[in-house]
Amino acid sequence: MSLISLMVCVFGITTGEFVIAGILPDVATDLQVSIPAAGLLVTAYAIGMIVGGPLLTALTARYPRKPLMLTLMVITVVGNLASAFAPMYGMLFAARVITALVTSTFFANAIVTAVSTAPEGKQASTVSKLVFGMNIAMVLGAPLGTFIGNQFGWRTTFLAIAIVCALGLALTWRLVPAVANAGGSAVAELKVFRAHNVQLAILVTAVANAGLLMVFTYVAPLLTDVTGYAAGTVATMLLVYGVGAAVGNFAGGWLADRALMPSQIGLLSALAAALVVMWAVSGSIVATGVMVFVVGALGFSVVPGMQARVMSTATAAPTLAIAVNASAYQLAAAFAGWLGGRVIDGPGLKSIYLVGAGVTVAGILVSLFAWYRDRAAAAAEKVSAA
Repeated sequence: MSLISLMVCVFGITTGEFVIAGILPDVATDLQVSIPAAGLLVTAYAIGMIVGGPLLTALTARYPRKPLMLTLMVITVVGNLASAFAPMYGMLFAARVITALVTSTFFANAIVTAVSTAPEGKQASTVSKLVFGMNIAMVLGAPLGTFIGNQFGWRTTFLAIAIVCALGLALTWRLVPAVANAGGSAVAELKVFRAHNVQLAILVTAVANAGLLMVFTYVAPLLTDVTGYAAGTVATMLLVYGVGAAVGNFAGGWLADRALMPSQIGLLSALAAALVVMWAVSGSIVATGVMVFVVGALGFSVVPGMQARVMSTATAAPTLAIAVNASAYQLAAAFAGWLGGRVIDGPGLKSIYLVGAGVTVAGILVSLFAWYRDRAAAAAEKVSAA
């Protein structure tokens, strides 16, 4: 029940992050701003996570985890209520930033709390269950939030999210056990990033996810302009992608518990190959539909292992490392959007599949180097012990 409580929180928070895309036109019309201006609400949220996550996590390193998570959820509830009742664009912008600032810190503490209470050898699969809350937000939360916004107004969407987050807050208060926080000062916590294996673990997240994120960012024009899907079917294909992501998330967690680095390298290799296949079959509606599911599954199959890898390398400050890892993911998303735009202006839209595969290969190379260092360090320990 403790894990379910945290999943509800993750579902509510992530729905609040994703749903803005579906209600963006309504927000722009109601607040009398342009679509690009409303789109800055997405950018503001990402920047809030990138900057606020590591900073807030470092500053709260000594606080007990459960009271901290409860406080962060209170801020999330207030932030979504403020979004629902914001009378003008500036106040909505500020509410989104405030909500984003606490997101990464909550995720980091939730992951550490869940893993610390998990059975030995089940760390990655435990992470996958938390990430499932994010999958459900993609598959169900964002579409449902968009439907609510279209039927009852975009403010009702944020009100509904606030209610879900309040439920998660109550469940966390009642069911999540208190877990000791061994964190030190902010300066002491930051020292963990001196370790090369921590740096490599976070670099893998930043590089290995960028290729998939590039394809996902431009998935709508790829489906409509390259493959020939009708615009009205894009939402259905995103649902297919989300279902694949949920399946891959659980499978990846199971594999990572058994062989973390080999499974990560193997799954990334399969993802790179799948993106090449998607390029090759992009003219076929049926084949592309199948590959949307496959790519969603492979793309999310690596997430639990990456999180578990960061935690295993940053034992002195796992919460801060996970928050920085989340920022690395957001930076990868920003880079993917920029690089995808350059590809469209250059070789063309369809080439995003091949460039995405190439970027994924770069992530494989970083993973191989990290695995080589691990094996070399283990061999050195055996020699010194003998």
